[in-house]
Amino acid sequence: MPKDASRESHFPAIEKKYGEKMVYWFKVMAKIKGKKYPEQIAYLRENYGFSQGHANALVMYSKGSLSSKRFERPADYFKAIDPQQSKTIKAIFKAIKGKHPELELVIAWNQPMLKKDTHYIFGVSTSKDHISIAPWNQDVLRTFAPKFADYKVLKKTIQLPNDWVINASNTKLLQGIITASLKALK
Repeated sequence: MPKDASRESHFPAIEKKYGEKMVYWFKVMAKIKGKKYPEQIAYLRENYGFSQGHANALVMYSKGSLSSKRFERPADYFKAIDPQQSKTIKAIFKAIKGKHPELELVIAWNQPMLKKDTHYIFGVSTSKDHISIAPWNQDVLRTFAPKFADYKVLKKTIQLPNDWVINASNTKLLQGIITASLKALK
C-alpha cells in the first residue's frame, strides 16, 4: 500500500497494472454507477482482474467517499445486505469455523474475511444475484474449482446462488478449501 493513503495514490499502479489510463476506468465506473459497492468491487475483480485494494480505491474514489470504512463489525455488514444472502454467508462462516475456530472473522475492504494472524485466508462478497467466495490463495482456488463445476468459477472468485445450501458435502468442501489455504501459508 502506498505511503500516501489517498485513493488517488493508487492511480499510477492501476494504470500500470491494468493497462489503461484513469479516464478509461472512470468511464467503466460511470457504466456501473447505480450498482452497490460490493457489486462494483466484484465487477472490477471478475471482469478486469483487479485486486481488492485497487478495486476499493477506484470504487470509493468514484463514489466520492472520504472514508473507505463502511462497517465496523461483521454484524454491521450482515444487517446491510439481503437477508437471504446474510443467512447463507453466516452459514458459510459457521461451517468453516466449525473446523477452524482459530480463524478471526473481520471486515476488510468492507467485506467479511477470515484471517489467521496477519494473513487473509478467505473472503465473501455479494452482488444482486449471487454470493462470491474467494480463497485468497489462487492455487487453492484452481485446485478446488472443478468441485464447483455447477457454478460460475472466475479468475479469483466462485459465484454461488444466494440460497446456496450448507449441507454436509458443502461444509466439507468449504473446510477443505480453508485447510488447503492454511497449509499453503507454511
